[in-house]
Amino acid sequence: MNYRLLIAFFAALNTVSAQQYFQQEVNYTIKVSLDDAHHILRGYETFEYVNNSPDELDFLYIHLWPNAYKNGKTALAKQLKASGDEILISAPDSITGYIDSLDFSVDGKSLAWNYHTEHIDIAKLMLKEPLGPGERISVSTPFRVKLPSGQVSRLGHVGESYQITQWYPKPAVYDENGWHEMPYLNQGEFYSEYGSFDVSITLPANYVVGATGDLQTQSEIDFLTEKVKATEEKIAKLD
Repeated sequence: MNYRLLIAFFAALNTVSAQQYFQQEVNYTIKVSLDDAHHILRGYETFEYVNNSPDELDFLYIHLWPNAYKNGKTALAKQLKASGDEILISAPDSITGYIDSLDFSVDGKSLAWNYHTEHIDIAKLMLKEPLGPGERISVSTPFRVKLPSGQVSRLGHVGESYQITQWYPKPAVYDENGWHEMPYLNQGEFYSEYGSFDVSITLPANYVVGATGDLQTQSEIDFLTEKVKATEEKIAKLD
């Protein structure tokens, strides 16, 4: 009898746990261009935020992770210093990076926002109306990223070679434990919401993009095929 009651108790716990689980959804449309003369990204982003939680949300936390490279006071700078790397401490402009030119809006109406009290790579975006369970909202903003030196961390450039990671404004994760508004760090995982991405990238003609997915533009496929052929011929001459 006690054994059966124990099974029923655990079954009830599993049911409650399954009912509490949810996952938010964020779908992005981003257009961005590279200014390789000044090492700057200029972009425009719209993200659809789907509230699959049982809670009303009055605000969204937004990661602005390029700001982690802005000065020697960020969480990233402090982490690097603790490990013996003071590259961001009193760094010149050629080393630092940041994101600016932000103007978050919904239906053409600007939203109020402010930086996190401790971390300049996190913003708190105030919604004009609470976003209820099952509801969705589309938020747009222009943005500009001054790319830091590739010596610092994952985002950056070495000359005209660019490593572009964690570069656009994106909502922090909201789950059963609440908001995870964490700053950018050099070591650790980047806990983020799942969703879809429609990204248009404009580059000077002499650049090649390395990214996940299947390339669709035939002229670019032909260009890369020629590069592969030329590389194979050079390697063959070395044998």
